[in-house]
Order: sequence, then structure tokens, then C-alpha cells
Amino acid sequence: MQVILLERVPKLGQMGETVKVRDGYARNFLLPQGKALRSNEANKKRFENERATLEARNLERKGEAQTVADALGGKTFVIVRSAGETGQLYGSVAARDVMDALAAEGFNVGRNQVDLNHPIKAIGLHEVTLHLHSEVEIQISVNVARSAEEAERQAQGESLTSADAIYGVDEDALRPEDFFDPEADRDGDDE
Repeated sequence: MQVILLERVPKLGQMGETVKVRDGYARNFLLPQGKALRSNEANKKRFENERATLEARNLERKGEAQTVADALGGKTFVIVRSAGETGQLYGSVAARDVMDALAAEGFNVGRNQVDLNHPIKAIGLHEVTLHLHSEVEIQISVNVARSAEEAERQAQGESLTSADAIYGVDEDALRPEDFFDPEADRDGDDE
């Protein structure tokens, strides 16, 4: 199906371009979302008449998205979850959890704007991409920890999944000689 794009669509085209897409993609996504019109003479004339309005609206939305991106720049959001001693979460952190953490800080971001290809399943600092507008995206840092205190320690660069953090042992001090004596079984007895 041929459609006229009413806004920039990633991996498809710019505003005003006529592109060929699969029928289902057009019927189920582009047309209902108001991102495109069917390509025919009447819609081409309609687009040309509304082009200035559409471009102005797009610039306004882009400006709003850039304002939010500037406010989000360099921020770290803490998500507290239960986890085992090795740092494996009992569950996972999904896009909805990131969206809720942003909302708690006063940022209104939709779940579909959070680009999280795989759920977060371990404690630590994770980078998450937010697509605020088709032309504006930003990376934020998500600090997943067992408690607010651990989140603070992680933010300072301390690893909470190392042997030192888990068992209170300095990893650099661990040596094989501490665990067995190489001279102990040299007499040939298996006893």
C-alpha cells in the first residue's frame, strides 16, 4: 500500500514522502496513529494544504521533547528490587518500571518511548534509551539495587556483586595456598 507520511517515521521516511509499506502495517499502525494517509490524489492535495500546519506542529513537539531531554540529561534513576547474593534479580525490571521511576521524578514518558530490548535481570547501573520524539532520543542511567543505600554505593562505583561485597572478602587477597597445602599429600598415601 502506498502512503503519504505525515511525520518522520524511523526506518521508513520523512514527512511528505510517499512510501510503499505492507498493508497490515499501514492499516494497523500508520493510519490509526495519524502518522500517514493513503496515497491518492485527494489526500495528496489535503497534505499540501496542511503541510505548514503539520510542520509547525512537528517543530513544537520536537521542541517539547528536546526540553524534556535537556532536563533528563545526566540523571540517574534508582529502582529498588529484591535480588540474590550474586546480584540476580528475583524477577526483572521492564519498560513499565523505568516509566514509573521517571513518573516518580515528574517526567511524563510513555512505555512505548522506553527502548528496552531485554528486561534488566541483574543489579547494577544500566543505560536505557528513551525515544522522546522521532528526532530526539536520550540515554539515561538506571541504577538497580536492593536498597537505597546500595544504590548510593553503586553510584560511587562500588561493585556489589564481587566477592568482597557478597562475602566480605578482598578478592585480591584470595590465593590458592590459602585453601590447600601442596605439601600435605606427598608421602604417597591416599589416606
